[in-house]
Amino acid sequence: MNKPHSLAPTSLQDALDAAGGPINLLRSSQLGTTIFPGIPPEFTNWRDEQRAWKHSVAMLEQSYHMTEVHVRGADALAFMAGLMTNRADNFDVMRAKQIVMCGPDGRMISDAVLFREEADFMRVVGPPTAANWVEYNATKTDLNVTVTRDENFIRPRARRDVYRFQLQGPNALALMQEVTEGTLPEIKFFHMGAFKIAGCDVRAVRHGMASTPGFELYGPWEDQQAVREAVERVGEKYDLRKAGSVTYGTAAQESGWMPRPLPAIYEGETMADYRRWIPAQSFEAAGSLGGSFVSDRIEDYYVEPYEVGYGTLVHLGHDFIGRDALVEKKQNQKRRKMTLIWNNDDVFRVLQNSLRNDGPRSKFISLPVPMYSSFQADQVLAGGKPAGVSNWMSYSSNAGAILSTALMDLEHCEIGKEVTLLWGEPDSRRRTVEAHEVTEIRATIAPVPYYAKTNKTEG
Repeated sequence: MNKPHSLAPTSLQDALDAAGGPINLLRSSQLGTTIFPGIPPEFTNWRDEQRAWKHSVAMLEQSYHMTEVHVRGADALAFMAGLMTNRADNFDVMRAKQIVMCGPDGRMISDAVLFREEADFMRVVGPPTAANWVEYNATKTDLNVTVTRDENFIRPRARRDVYRFQLQGPNALALMQEVTEGTLPEIKFFHMGAFKIAGCDVRAVRHGMASTPGFELYGPWEDQQAVREAVERVGEKYDLRKAGSVTYGTAAQESGWMPRPLPAIYEGETMADYRRWIPAQSFEAAGSLGGSFVSDRIEDYYVEPYEVGYGTLVHLGHDFIGRDALVEKKQNQKRRKMTLIWNNDDVFRVLQNSLRNDGPRSKFISLPVPMYSSFQADQVLAGGKPAGVSNWMSYSSNAGAILSTALMDLEHCEIGKEVTLLWGEPDSRRRTVEAHEVTEIRATIAPVPYYAKTNKTEG
């Protein structure tokens, strides 16, 4: 008698059960770091493309990799207010917010950017972890809302609802003033403006990156060629550099944004229904957990809003998922987000050892993005003892070093202090990770953001 085949997992919970828990599932995944679709790795070279957002102006593509969820209905604002830690009573039409969403335990599920275009229409733009959480909660609410999804280009498609790109750098404002038909409207930080480029209607959000001014432009998909051509033509005067997909993966580093924390969904009865709702083909189920920080508790990989610098985005004056837990966490913060500057001599040593064939190798450091997993967690030591976890790293041509964003224990947040990062993945189960020995890299603690902040944050 033939043994029947087991049914393939249909949900995240099925995948967790089949793997024997979240650590086994994520540590066994063959998925590497994020690949940004739709554009080449480099348009010119990633070193100069990085320097553009600090010294001239960079054009960063966002049309293809981010997932959009459209929230419509008379209760759209009330619905989103119940999911986000941010204030909602000051959220007028033609504004945007970086929103933070947590589970009932107050630990982060995702952040995203929320655009309020009309009284009853909003766009949630960000990673699939944000889109999934919004979609799921829409199936549970009695509020008057409908939610539709505009998927990214990980699986190629004919078109999307809108194109989207950023202009960042000290020349961004002058470029925008020249390419805009008529007068560029004055747009406050994280507010939206409407104008025309090449005869096409364009909307833009005013923000900044790496201490430089910027605009995020978007409009109907069919208008993008005319708008792009106009921006690139005028941009030649301002030394515009288009950033490729490799460069885009480094764009968050100097500002200290942690783009993709591990969502706090993999354990606990309060999230069980959500795990059964998420498909087994989701990013949450397919993503990989890598690095030298090793724990058998998935909770040790989660993050909280206050420790990642989102305290100004938490408004306890309204009811939202996770509010009660965050009241306690506000008083008991144990870690703080800091920048680590990797020691170049140690980086060069590791690179040399990773290429040898006459002895034990180190884990290869890929530049400009050394990350080799979807969710990276590397152990940081001070005096030989655990002091923090490094979560996101990339080489910065502006800094001349690899920088990483780390959550450090409060007693180890002294600027200028030298710590040690353990580089490599002990006993890796993934074929995407070569055989190697874990090694030490010295690092120096620096502020977040790495460069002085010039834009205020609005909750």
